[in-house]
Amino acid sequence: MVLIVKRKGHKEKFDEKKAYASCYYAARNCHYSEQKSEKIASAALSKLKSWLKGKNEIDSAELFQFIAKQLKQIDKDAGFMYETHRDIN
Repeated sequence: MVLIVKRKGHKEKFDEKKAYASCYYAARNCHYSEQKSEKIASAALSKLKSWLKGKNEIDSAELFQFIAKQLKQIDKDAGFMYETHRDIN
C-alpha cells in the first residue's frame, strides 16, 4: 500500500480511481471522446502503477509531476489540461 503525503502534511492511501479520473477528465476537457479519454487515462495509470511499485510513501507534488509528465508524453493537450486545471483546495 502506497501512502500519499498531502500538501498539508497528512497522509492518505493512494486511490487508483482518483488518479484515473483526474487523467480521464483532463482528456475530456480537450473535448476528446470517452473512448480516447479512457485510452489516455489507462495508459497514464499503467505507467503510474509501475512507477509506484516498491514505494511506501510519495509526496503529492511528486505524484502530480509524474502524472503530468506521463500525460504530456501520451497526449500533450491532455497533459496541459491536467497541469493547468488543478484543484487548489
